[in-house]
Amino acid sequence: MRRALAIGIAAVVVSLPACAPLPRRDPVPEAMTERAIIPGIPNCRLWLDRDIKPYTDMIVRRMAREREAAVQAGLRPDALPPIQFLAISGGGDDGAFAAGVLSGWTASGNRPEFTAVTGISAGALIAPFAYLGPKYDDVVRHVATSLRPGDVFHRRNIVSGLLGDGIAGSEPLRRLIEKYVTPELLEEIATEEAKGRALEIGTTDLDAGRQVIWDMGAIAASKAPGALELFRNIMIASTSIPGAVSPIMIDVEVDGRPYQEMHVDGGVITQLFTYPARALPDLEKAIGMKFSRDIHVYLMRNGRLEPEWAPTPRRTLGIGERAISALVQAEGVGDVHRVYRTALQDGVDFNLAYIGSDFRTAAHPMFDSAYMQALYDYGYRLAVSGAAWHKSPPDEPIPRR
Repeated sequence: MRRALAIGIAAVVVSLPACAPLPRRDPVPEAMTERAIIPGIPNCRLWLDRDIKPYTDMIVRRMAREREAAVQAGLRPDALPPIQFLAISGGGDDGAFAAGVLSGWTASGNRPEFTAVTGISAGALIAPFAYLGPKYDDVVRHVATSLRPGDVFHRRNIVSGLLGDGIAGSEPLRRLIEKYVTPELLEEIATEEAKGRALEIGTTDLDAGRQVIWDMGAIAASKAPGALELFRNIMIASTSIPGAVSPIMIDVEVDGRPYQEMHVDGGVITQLFTYPARALPDLEKAIGMKFSRDIHVYLMRNGRLEPEWAPTPRRTLGIGERAISALVQAEGVGDVHRVYRTALQDGVDFNLAYIGSDFRTAAHPMFDSAYMQALYDYGYRLAVSGAAWHKSPPDEPIPRR
């Protein structure tokens, strides 16, 4: 992912003086950003970088649905189980690691049912299937280990790429998603949404320069005519590296007037997410009592946590590519530490899986099948043995519980 992002940004820089922008519907004016809605599905997304009250309101509604589901199952509504929160990061072909961990976790017999699942970029492709449980492990394994570059992106010729909106198009990825993300899959997700379980995917609204968190369960449960297409588009947008791949244009409305948003890879802003740092105190204010349920957070970092050495050619694009790659790596590590600090603050059980320095491979092209299979097997072995999960990032203290 880091190499593709670097190439994409470099391509944009090179092409800036060369062409005029492609036509599009008017972007949402800055002051109206958070008022823009999806026609027919008005309450399906959040911006978490400012006011988080809509987020805490959503959590209160989900808890009410959990209690209702408990009553229907003959359980006590005041004795809900611990919250199991899974967050899957971006990482391109390194997503094979998360696929292996999920399958190995299933084989270990210790995999919980997740209360909430979030995904960014490669994690967005895995999240819906992780949310629905082990019966989809084979789908995740197949997608994560057998993809080729041509199965994901259609590379345009250099002229079309520089004069268009991306070096590649996402048509092959759309066909792949259409194969697995079906009306029946949305029905399954809607059923779980009704129980208070959450499925969220992050994209970047490039006009606003802000991350958007999409409530995929709400989309699935909406039964709106465009729900299936929107669901697929969000998964594609979350993987669409700006400059390297065409963005996804999403039609919205403000007070009945049509606009269009440009959405790209959620990793532009952050590479994984759980919940806002202030969410738990604000939730306790909203419900008028201390939140007493145990929370277990599991992060799957599809990448390493230490810098990766690489020889840098003394060429303009090579230098830029390497610098951006290091920047993206550092951002991803920072995201892990940010979530850890929030967990520490809230007394949350923190668990982190990442690609360790013991996984060594030779240089390889992107979406190399041998590399992805080896990484899948590595994640699987760690999860089966119970060695996948760390209680803190390296060099951070392990919290006392």
